[in-house]
Amino acid sequence: MATDNHKIHQGRNVKRFREVLGMKQEALADQLGEDWSQKRISMLENKELIEDDILQELAKALKVPAEAIKNFNEETAFNVINNTFTSNDTSSINNGVNYYPTFNPFDELLRISNEKDELYKALLKEKDEKIVLLQRFLDAGK
Repeated sequence: MATDNHKIHQGRNVKRFREVLGMKQEALADQLGEDWSQKRISMLENKELIEDDILQELAKALKVPAEAIKNFNEETAFNVINNTFTSNDTSSINNGVNYYPTFNPFDELLRISNEKDELYKALLKEKDEKIVLLQRFLDAGK
């Protein structure tokens, strides 16, 4: 479990992934189910080792591989960054900067629109099911 003589703190890794996703402890607890609470997430984030079954649940809720939570080492990541982008080599820094980002705000609008379409379809299906049920009650009363 040791990497470069440093222990990997799985609870801290859960916290880091959760924060990167902009998720609060309460939201993660809600995703995990009624057995979970903000307090339990907080306690879990303080644990150095997390049981495999719980780790799998967390990974699924955070939409990251369980191995990422198990093996992420912040110090190693910083070493890779430091070795890749050195302050003496401006070309390596410039290569790491994307001057022409491809973010398109319309992609987010399209995603939201698609989610609304799915919601409308589900509501229409539910309405149709209720109409069929009401028609059965009316037919049974005749």
